[in-house]
Amino acid sequence: MKPDPPKSSRRATSRLASFGHAFAGWWYVLRTQHNAWIHAVASLAILGVALWLGLGRTEWAILIFTIALVWVAEFVNTAVETLVDLLSPDIHPLAKAAKDIAAAAVLIAALAAVVVGLLVMGPQLWLRFSG
Repeated sequence: MKPDPPKSSRRATSRLASFGHAFAGWWYVLRTQHNAWIHAVASLAILGVALWLGLGRTEWAILIFTIALVWVAEFVNTAVETLVDLLSPDIHPLAKAAKDIAAAAVLIAALAAVVVGLLVMGPQLWLRFSG
């Protein structure tokens, strides 16, 4: 049996509290990161186009997974930036490298999402607009 954590622990005391912390983190990203709003608008636009095209289950799964990948990258990037700012308030080349690498992860995810979106929806969009 696992012993109870010390009272000073910062761990959530219940599953419900864990969800509360997760939603607080989500709200923090939306409140503080300009790019999160760009991701939100792009996500809603893609989902709207997917509805309009009447995509199948497999295409939906691919798009939702890809959208989630971009969001996860953005959340991890924000966590890295926040932690780096806490641990290295002064400008340091390694702090900059950590932030740049985390930002590159978001860029890679976003570029991959564009390619996936074109592969999944491009042919149907082409048919709708060309014919």
